[in-house]
Amino acid sequence: MNIKEEIHALSDEMLEKLERLVVIPSVEGEPLEGKPFGEAPAKALEEGLRIADELGFKTVNLDNYCGYAEMGEGEEIIGIAAHLDVVPEGDGWTYEPFALTRDGDYVYGRGTTDDKGPVVEGLYAMKLLRDSGVKLNKRVRLIMGCNEENGSECMKHYNKVAEELSYGFTPDADFPCIHGEMGQMALNAYSKHTKIISMNGGFVFNAVCDTCTTLVPAEEGLKECLEKAFSESGLPEYKVTEENGELHIYAKGVPAHASMPTLGVNAAGVTCACLAEAGFEDDFVTYYNSHIGTACDGSGIGLKFEDEFGVLTLCNGTVRTENGTIICTIDVRVPVTLHPEDVRKMCEGKLEDENGRMEIEKLGEPLFYPRKSPLVEAIYRSYVDVTGDTKNQPIVIGGGTYAKYLKNVIAFGPEKTEIDYRIHGADEFIRISDMEEAVLMYMEALKNLLAI
Repeated sequence: MNIKEEIHALSDEMLEKLERLVVIPSVEGEPLEGKPFGEAPAKALEEGLRIADELGFKTVNLDNYCGYAEMGEGEEIIGIAAHLDVVPEGDGWTYEPFALTRDGDYVYGRGTTDDKGPVVEGLYAMKLLRDSGVKLNKRVRLIMGCNEENGSECMKHYNKVAEELSYGFTPDADFPCIHGEMGQMALNAYSKHTKIISMNGGFVFNAVCDTCTTLVPAEEGLKECLEKAFSESGLPEYKVTEENGELHIYAKGVPAHASMPTLGVNAAGVTCACLAEAGFEDDFVTYYNSHIGTACDGSGIGLKFEDEFGVLTLCNGTVRTENGTIICTIDVRVPVTLHPEDVRKMCEGKLEDENGRMEIEKLGEPLFYPRKSPLVEAIYRSYVDVTGDTKNQPIVIGGGTYAKYLKNVIAFGPEKTEIDYRIHGADEFIRISDMEEAVLMYMEALKNLLAI
């Protein structure tokens, strides 16, 4: 039996392990004593470490921030860093989000691709490497984090209490591999004066606002004008109803990851555009349309920019109303040639006017490894050796991964760039054939990193 046949024979076993993780709705919750990210992420970590233990690895739980499975001996450590936390399920699922549903080559469920599937793939790459008899002159460690979707505090904790990795990868992005990750800026936008009674939508800051419910005072002819504007907006679903002198507006957009907002449709942005089109005069609507809008390019706050590695993007993830103030979360992905102070200067003086304001909450550094660095070469070679594909080259992405928190780590898979696996959206899936191929690539990557 060759290695591909051996991996294929393990498919059902891998899916059984994956199901044990997917059924746990490991969305971040309220911190509890000894469980910094809540009950569900801690439960997912416990199950992940149990699976690793069953496969014969040494396991360690690092205070329920993260944990790891390890094999081999030596001072140096080759690492795989993946995460067990997931974003909320959101709306629009055809399949049960926290169950594993198989349909031919497709397996559906929240976390199948981001990032519980890769946890299983990494564990089986380690198992197959160990069982092949390859001499492990270094330790191999798979780290399972619990807070990647909300700040990666898990990896910050790892750096405080555990040993540094010599080299490694995080299976939380695209193939063939990632040699750069854009910087990230998080902002909050606030209304100053608004007639809008309430506006609420979105489910997470790092995904396009997929639904929005808005309540405004009824004005003569406004309902008809809004219905006309929405009918021409291209939204997949909307509804405008009038009751007790108020208009209830429901808008359904399309979710997408914040690093690729042009793949989605921002329901809050379309709502503000339609309100203006319908003649609803409002300070915050004016501010939103001029500073945020639906263009996703940051032009409204002076951030439109592109370099050889990518385009700056702006994503409105959530909108909510608190004590009469509308608050929008904004996620900006910044090309690698721009540093934080450059970004700050570009938008300086453009974040506030008489109608609204934005505040910068976080401004992070980009990550970049030269294309010909030993780490990138070792990872990329494993992709080429398995797939035979030399056309696709290492890329720079807008997403942020654990690579920004761990030394000498880059992102490697599991997604193929031509396929939308619907991460952060409804009906997230993984293909079994892709899973099997990823196990082989991760096995080869470990071999190459062990040889550096």
